[in-house]
Amino acid sequence: MILITGGRGAVATHLTVLLHEAGLPVRVGSADPDALTPPAGVATVRLDLTDPAAFPAALTGVTTVFLYARPDRITDFTDHAQRAGVRHIVLLSSTGVLGPDPDNDPLAKSHLDVERALLASPITTTILRPGSFASNAGGWAWSVKAGRPVSVPCPGAHNDPIHEQDIAEAAFAVLTEPRHHGGQFTLTGPESLTFTQQIERLAAVIGRPVEVHHVTREEWKRETADHIPAAYADALLNWWESHDGKPVPLTATVEDLTGHPARSFTTWATDHSADFTAS
Repeated sequence: MILITGGRGAVATHLTVLLHEAGLPVRVGSADPDALTPPAGVATVRLDLTDPAAFPAALTGVTTVFLYARPDRITDFTDHAQRAGVRHIVLLSSTGVLGPDPDNDPLAKSHLDVERALLASPITTTILRPGSFASNAGGWAWSVKAGRPVSVPCPGAHNDPIHEQDIAEAAFAVLTEPRHHGGQFTLTGPESLTFTQQIERLAAVIGRPVEVHHVTREEWKRETADHIPAAYADALLNWWESHDGKPVPLTATVEDLTGHPARSFTTWATDHSADFTAS
């Protein structure tokens, strides 16, 4: 049995379908299992990764786990997983852990703490480290639909937007191919793009211009305060500023694992164009 955590996430949703279509037994966990809509026949379970009381039921009969990085109770989770007989964990981490000082970057450290806990356990751990999710552009959807400018603090900052489907397919590969077990894989999209370039491509897909409003750090932090803690916002801003005008390194890992090149940002925008157009 394969347990998928964070079941409402886009990667988990795609991965669940891939595993189910391959005929593999899957159980999907979420803190709100009633909100899950898995394929028919796929079991769901309540799994709040901050609540160890939920771990035993979720892990019963499980041999493999796809895990979203949550540091809160990771040692408790690995202890329960070991007792339940879990033999392999695939962790969705972040390239942030590869930065120059991840211990002093709160975003990177949240992933690094999970990696360290898993690697210290006797369970075989495979680590996926994607860079920037293309779906981060979804944060612009409300402004674009409303015909308002998109607030961007570092328009010239580069990142490597990766389609969630590619991450799911890479996860499927490392879950199902024993030769990948225990590996550490850096995943990127196929291009290093600035935020301005991403917005231009999005505008081309939806067929109308999208204006960019270049805001200051403090203005952006105020705009995002309701859903991004200040420490995380500063970490993001520092990373963007360090990549202003500087392309980021790319890998061919998606193609190595899945057999096809990583999908472009234009493909992601096309797949999600309805999110950016008025209903």
